[in-house]
Amino acid sequence: MHQLFRTKSIDSILGEADRAGSSLRKVLGPWSLIALGIGAVIGTGIFATIGSASAGDAARPGAGPALILSFILTAVVCAFTALCYAEFASMVPVAGSAYTYAYATLGELVAWIIGWDLLLEYAIGNTAVAISWSGYMVALLDGLGVKFPWWLATDYRSAGKVDGLLASAPHVLGVPVVFNALAIFIVALITIVLVWGVKESARFNAVMVVLKLVVLAFFCLVSTHFVKAENWHPFAPNGFAGIGAGAAIIFFAYIGFDAVSTCAEECKNPGRDMPIGILGSLAACTVIYIVVGAAFSGLVPYSHLVTLTSGERSEALAVAMKYVAMPNWMVGIVALGSVVAQTAVLLVFQLGQPRILFAMARDGFLPPVFAKVHPKYGTPHVSTILTGVLVGVCSTFTNIDEMVDLTNIGTLFAFILVCIGIIVMRFKDPGRARPFRVPGGPVLVPVLGLLSCLFLIAYLPPSSWWRFIGWLAAGLVIYALYGYRNSRQRVA
Repeated sequence: MHQLFRTKSIDSILGEADRAGSSLRKVLGPWSLIALGIGAVIGTGIFATIGSASAGDAARPGAGPALILSFILTAVVCAFTALCYAEFASMVPVAGSAYTYAYATLGELVAWIIGWDLLLEYAIGNTAVAISWSGYMVALLDGLGVKFPWWLATDYRSAGKVDGLLASAPHVLGVPVVFNALAIFIVALITIVLVWGVKESARFNAVMVVLKLVVLAFFCLVSTHFVKAENWHPFAPNGFAGIGAGAAIIFFAYIGFDAVSTCAEECKNPGRDMPIGILGSLAACTVIYIVVGAAFSGLVPYSHLVTLTSGERSEALAVAMKYVAMPNWMVGIVALGSVVAQTAVLLVFQLGQPRILFAMARDGFLPPVFAKVHPKYGTPHVSTILTGVLVGVCSTFTNIDEMVDLTNIGTLFAFILVCIGIIVMRFKDPGRARPFRVPGGPVLVPVLGLLSCLFLIAYLPPSSWWRFIGWLAAGLVIYALYGYRNSRQRVA
């Protein structure tokens, strides 16, 4: 029991991060961090989950035009947690994010749980992004006159829900050949870029951020000619239940801001720049989301949204433009923007996950190969490649709705532990230098963050709870068989 809840001192964490051969290159500044945050946040959430949040599904009601309030509600929840992340990231500027913070405050077992949990946020979350990317790429190619084979851009179960699709697919030994080849392609491309170097990855991301902001501005501008005020009535067709359910779905659109904290070890001046990157990107994205949400809900009435299929909801902006008969070239531009936006999300999430694995391996919880740094590029190349393989395989055969729900509950659980960690560390080590402090004392904001995360979890479907419990059980088995025995704290 002593080992299970034994914490790791911050001085020890910082010392290991500075050790030659195991540290990452410090090349990122404040603007690079804000761009990474925007790159992670503005993507699948606005281009894909906006449809599900507005229309709802069989398990929960939709928000309708009150989607705007869902965005605001989620932003408030994330703001409480973002302040906690900013304090930790400026105080403990190492790879690992919430995993490292939990190890310093709540002990080894909780650190393992949150590290395993973060796989849901980054690797499994990226699976949903890759699936949505594939859908928008098909729409973009279609706008260019290229008919991409549908059986190379979807999963088996989704195809089975549409009459006749499986029968029309190629068959091998009587079995339909259906898999998402486009998702595999983009994941492989992103993996290569990330192995190349974090500075190069940040530059690549910055270009994509500019492009997707231009496209979203274009969508809002052209929508002003088609928006109808009557589409905003009834504003909240399912009352607060719909708004809350919409916020729980849209939460997927916001989780990228914490990915910035995984790059703390590669930041030039983390005490100043990490809070700027985390809070700045969250604020900018909230404003953009509200504007785009207002335009979208003014294009399509709620009565039509509820008739959309799961696939159509994952391409919500393109479907809305087609509903009001916008020219195909306009739809094509937005489809291009979604492809670019989600490429940036893939990049940042794929950047974050290997650094979690890197930190866990450095503590002995995973095999040492995960902590290897490329001698030329200075990146955790083995972890990056293995993450790419995991995401590529999962995105080939899985469904986007299941991946979004599983990612959301995993991330909310991690957020809760970060909020608790701030309270623990304030009382445990009150004299430690904190370049950034959560305002309002050691309890108010963290408790508000904890309660608001529990509020959103309550609106997730029961199936996501059972999948999450199964995921944690599998993680505990791996910890018992490997992590516990090889923990450097225990060996020392």
